[in-house]
Amino acid sequence: MKCVACGGAAISERPERIAQGYLRFRCRDCDKQFNERTGGSLNRTQYPSDVIALVVFWRLRYKLSLRDLPEMFLLRGIEFTYEAVRDWEAKLTPLLIDSLRRRRGGGSRVRRSWYVDETYGKVNRRWCYLYRAIGRMGALVDVMLSEARNMAAAETFFQSAKAVTGVTPARVTTDGHDSYPRAIRSQLGANVRHRNSQYLNNRIEQDHRGIKSRYGPMRGIGAVNSAARFCRCHDELRNLLHTNYHLRQTSLPATRRRRFLQKEAALPSW
Repeated sequence: MKCVACGGAAISERPERIAQGYLRFRCRDCDKQFNERTGGSLNRTQYPSDVIALVVFWRLRYKLSLRDLPEMFLLRGIEFTYEAVRDWEAKLTPLLIDSLRRRRGGGSRVRRSWYVDETYGKVNRRWCYLYRAIGRMGALVDVMLSEARNMAAAETFFQSAKAVTGVTPARVTTDGHDSYPRAIRSQLGANVRHRNSQYLNNRIEQDHRGIKSRYGPMRGIGAVNSAARFCRCHDELRNLLHTNYHLRQTSLPATRRRRFLQKEAALPSW
């Protein structure tokens, strides 16, 4: 461990702990005192990090509204408001997205066949479009929320998908939207085979069920940035716990889920 102020290694542990039970330390070089959460996203928060991690995980994974979570934890003796849930989600979701993207290892499971489609939902009483792409075995490629469904949005999505996975697909299957052929040629290259079929794209159409079923209990989202962050993190988390994502692994899905929860959603230091 190094000092959060000067970076020195001359650290001594203090005998007392903070109110949440975390260890305290003192740097002998600069005399700075800090604890295990100093410098993290949850520094100076009232509740322990594992409680906040569980709240955010339930918020992203299960069909619960902002007001359901405070009620569930109140029965367990922990009292907070739905505004706190929204604040914790805003703080931890970007960290979780980055961690999960690194964890899935880019395009190692995406392969060379992509299925691309867009679904829709209301954000601040306006229809927005969620571009999604998956691989042949159901592994997530990328997710992007856009306020428009046009050529610029399609190009931005393919550019983002290529940057995230580091893979240029050999084949892309889409529906009949006019912007896809030109966007594929401009962002992925003219050698990429484009299949335009409503029936071949049923794979991604069925995969939309995850985010569509989660969107219902939320009763809409008030801001585009919040909706984009939530949808991306929800799909990344769902992809990690998805059975098809780990076809070549020998562990059972229940074992993987337990390991994931024990590591507090695989988040970095808070």
